[in-house]
Amino acid sequence: VQLQASGGGLVLPGGSLRLSCAASGSIYSVDAFGWYRRRPGQRRALVASIPRLGDNTDYADSVKGRFTISKDNAKNTWYLQMNNLRPEDTAVYYCNAAETVAPFRNYWGQGTQVTVSS
Repeated sequence: VQLQASGGGLVLPGGSLRLSCAASGSIYSVDAFGWYRRRPGQRRALVASIPRLGDNTDYADSVKGRFTISKDNAKNTWYLQMNNLRPEDTAVYYCNAAETVAPFRNYWGQGTQVTVSS
């Protein structure tokens, strides 16, 4: 499985961006799609997740009400709509596809830079 993330960039505070992650290969064993981010000087942390089958979403407290994760299973693609962006959202964003049963494999995209600055 290979993941290709896109959609990052430079945006003003209060602006919006939409990230996309397209998976190639067989993802039948993947249980969840997610987005993580690594802010400068910090570890990579979960931003949002959604099951491949099902619609229960999970968000980091810092992005609730501003970010929305969604998916298009027909396209093996998932998205992160980011609204009302803040400077503290500046980070490299990584998409993730995870198996939640053995062998618990994780697949990662290459990372896309999001910079929120005036």
